[in-house]
This record gives sequence, C-alpha cells and structure tokens, in this order.
Amino acid sequence: MIRYRARWIVPVTSPPEADGIVAVEGDRIVYAGPSAAAPPGEEVKLGDVILMPGLVNAHCHLELTAMRGFLEDLDFRRWILRLTSARQAVLDRDALLDSARYGIEEGLRAGITTFADTSDSAVGLQAMREAGVRGIVYQEVFGPDPSQCAKSIADLREKLAGLRYLETPLVRVGVSPHAPYTVCGPQLELIADFAHAEGLPLMMHAAESAAEDMLLREGCGAFAEGLARREIEWKAPGVSTIQYLKQVGVLDVRPLLAHCIRVDDRDIETLLNTGSSVAHCPKSNAKLGHGRAPFAKFLQAGLAVGFGSDSVASNNTCDILEEARFATLMARAGGAHITAAHALRVATFGGELSEGAPADLAAVSLTGTHQLPNYDPCSTLIFASTGRDVILTVIAGREVYRDGRVSNVDEDRLRARLLEISHRLNG
Repeated sequence: MIRYRARWIVPVTSPPEADGIVAVEGDRIVYAGPSAAAPPGEEVKLGDVILMPGLVNAHCHLELTAMRGFLEDLDFRRWILRLTSARQAVLDRDALLDSARYGIEEGLRAGITTFADTSDSAVGLQAMREAGVRGIVYQEVFGPDPSQCAKSIADLREKLAGLRYLETPLVRVGVSPHAPYTVCGPQLELIADFAHAEGLPLMMHAAESAAEDMLLREGCGAFAEGLARREIEWKAPGVSTIQYLKQVGVLDVRPLLAHCIRVDDRDIETLLNTGSSVAHCPKSNAKLGHGRAPFAKFLQAGLAVGFGSDSVASNNTCDILEEARFATLMARAGGAHITAAHALRVATFGGELSEGAPADLAAVSLTGTHQLPNYDPCSTLIFASTGRDVILTVIAGREVYRDGRVSNVDEDRLRARLLEISHRLNG
C-alpha cells in the first residue's frame, strides 16, 4: 500500500481535507481522508500540493496535435477543408501516431488521466495502450451521401472488428458519426442501431456552428452549398440539431455530444431525458467564433457535463484546468454564478477520491508565485492554477508522470519528430 500525503486532498464529492492522505493498493483507492486516521503503508510525502482525482478530457483529437498553430484565423468551413486536405496529404499513419503520442504526453503533464479521443485513423488506441492511460477511442465515420450508406456501415464494421480485440481494462473503442453536416440521416440511424446492438459508446459533434443550424433548420448556408456542389440531395428537417438527433435515433444510445452551443431549453431537457452528456469545449468554441454554450444551464438542469480541449489545432493547448477557468469566467460574465467547486466536478467528470474508486490522481503544486497566497484549494485550482503546475499523475495506481518526466515515453524523440512533421506541413 502506498500513502500519498499532501497539504490538501480534494475528494470533489466531499469538502477538502487539510493534511490528507490518499492510500492506494493495486489500481484502487483504499482510503482518502485525514492523515491521523490513515492505514499504515509506504508514505510518499508530496508536500505543498493539492491531491485530487485525475482530470478528464471529454473531447479531443489526439492525432491532430501536430497541427497546433497551423490553422489560424480561418472561418470554420475553410478551417475544416484545409485541415482535412493537409491531414490527407501530409500525415501518414506513423505521423498521426506520433502526433497522438505527443498529445497524450502533453495531457499527462497536465494531470489528465482519461481521454475521449475522436479520430479517423484510431491511432489513439495504440498510443493510449503504450502510455497506460484510461480512455475511449471513437472511430470516426463520414458519409453525407445516402446512396453510400451500405458501404459506409460495412467499412465501419470492418474497422471496428480490427480494433475491439485491442481493448483493455483501461481503453475502450467507440463510434463517432462526425456531425450532422457530414453524415446523412439514414446513415445516422444505421450507426445508432449498430452502436446499440454492439454496446458501443457513441460520440458526435453537435449544435456547433451557425452553418450547421442553418442547414438543419432552413436547408441553406455554407454546408448546404457544399452538399449541392457535390450533387448530394438534402432536405432540411426544420428542427434544431438536438431534435434531429432524437428523430434519427442517436439520442437513444445516450451519446456524448461535443459543443452543444446552439441549444435551447427544450433541447437541454431532451438531452437530460435521454441520458445524453455534453463535452463542453469553451476555448475552442470561442477561438473558432462559434459562440458560447449555455454551461450554467447545463449544470442547473443536472446534465452530465465534462470539459474538452477539442483538438489543439483549434485550441492550441490541452489543459483542462484552463478550460475550467475559462468556462467559469465566461459563465460569470453572462450573469451566472458558477463556483470553483462546480467547475472542479465538471473537470473530473465524475471522478472522486473515495474508498473503492479507481486510483487516478493528479497532484498540483501550490508553490508558484502565481498561486500565493492561497486560502481555498478549490479556488486556487480553478482560478490560479494550470496544467503546468501538475507534478504527479497516477493512473490505475501507476505513476505515469513524476519529477518532470513521463514514463514509457521517449519525449526527446517525440519532440524532434513533431518538429519534423511541422516542417512537412509548412511545405
């Protein structure tokens, strides 16, 4: 048994504990509380830190890490088109894999223990297994043309058959129909049925942009024009994205929906009643000019919400503490009172320090000049700390980041490799 002792432990589901200990045996927490009542064991004195549950990145694209800073100041449609063309032209599987490996390294240094990764290549599965992290890799699916549905579903089945045997107790496989403007209604129905029959988690980008909203409600706008140029017929359902996804059966499989910016009270109620959850990506939403999701309303309704970085091609950093601060401040700017404790619950997406819980931990140093003095640990985490203050990351009882080094990762090789890939992207 290992006893991690810290100035503060923040269980999330109960008040912070000064001079606390989290005891770990195997891959589980066996005790979390005051040091005076802790069971005996080998003690690791972390010192002036906050020990908390590991952070969860509820939506990311690890394979695109090499595109950090590559796609700046473009409107959304041009951003997508340039990303897609550059990825296909330059990033082969080896480049995508190293890109995903580097993205995981960045996350581990920031206290992230769980990744919800969406990709077409699914290289994140290999990268996660190598690094020993927890997560779900969602195999992305495209297909706006109804005439291609049968082939698309057959291809999806084949891809997943080659991935599911690689699942581990830490890493699962899921499916991700990309978005309402890239996957037609009949295919969405087939994917939802497939996910339900196979017990696969499903993730989808939803209610993200004005162009998407115009496509669904009125059948016009940039995405509608793009479909018309490809001679793909589209009939607008005349409803919001959320109501459309309910019609085609996607909400029947309790999906994780990324963004959900353009939603109203009825949509939020629908998400709640169907057991759907939201990956809130405030920085990416803002940077791409999409707007602000109603984060406070999500919390008030009792909706399950996590923070996502999205890809660093649209965000530039993978830092969930930074997402939490940004989301909290934006909500407060809109008149809602979101506390640091609220934000922390979202940042850990259900994680807690309690007996029997998975031993996924992050230790955040309190010695930075930007943090002193500190009075309340939750407020210090959300308003004065970033992922750069993390000194220890533990997943399933195993230390994966400590003393400035990530285990099982050749960091020097990866950094050199990322620079090489960036030179190829810049041509």
